[in-house]
Amino acid sequence: MGTRRSLQGSYSADRAAGLAGVPRRTLYYWAKHGILDPSVSNIKPRLWSYNDVLALRLIDWLRSDKEETPFPRASMHQIRQLLSSVQDLGHRLERGLPVWIDPNGFVVVELEGQKAVPLGKKLLQTRLDAPGFDLLLPYGSTGPDLRWPRPTLRMLPGKLSGQPHVVDTRIETSAIAALAGRGLSTENIVELYPALTVTNVQEAIDLEAQVSSAA
Repeated sequence: MGTRRSLQGSYSADRAAGLAGVPRRTLYYWAKHGILDPSVSNIKPRLWSYNDVLALRLIDWLRSDKEETPFPRASMHQIRQLLSSVQDLGHRLERGLPVWIDPNGFVVVELEGQKAVPLGKKLLQTRLDAPGFDLLLPYGSTGPDLRWPRPTLRMLPGKLSGQPHVVDTRIETSAIAALAGRGLSTENIVELYPALTVTNVQEAIDLEAQVSSAA
């Protein structure tokens, strides 16, 4: 199969792993074994979407031991069944996506204040009082908040292919960090981009260092 069109993001393996907060080797393993194929392109160079990043977090969380729920670690068979139900929710994620696992093994999501169990294309209403795990909040050792990765930085699925950028601009944090990597000082970068502040530049460099540290 070739590529599949996506407007929700376009990330290399290293970047998808860093944003998701999972190790690169885990991402490669899941792709190799068909657990989560990159949805933007599954031929070299492989590219993952914003929704894929959320799915990576979800798989990792489902596979972990969780003290907050009586449901044990999910099997890979269960995970494969659940992924198709949540991967189409990217356009509804602006306010976050809290997730639970109920005692029966269903993934429960909160959409627009209502808790629902994804079942194929339908949503079955349910109730669950325990605090949920929000897929957009910081996760793992490298995964930032996927809405506000820093106070002056933003991520939006439909803007700049989901790349982190300085709020109210189209300046991506990766571009800022690349300039810093070429030896430009913070002051030099602000001179090049008058819309930026010293804080913007420092936060962009710090975020890129965090994301690129995925092992």
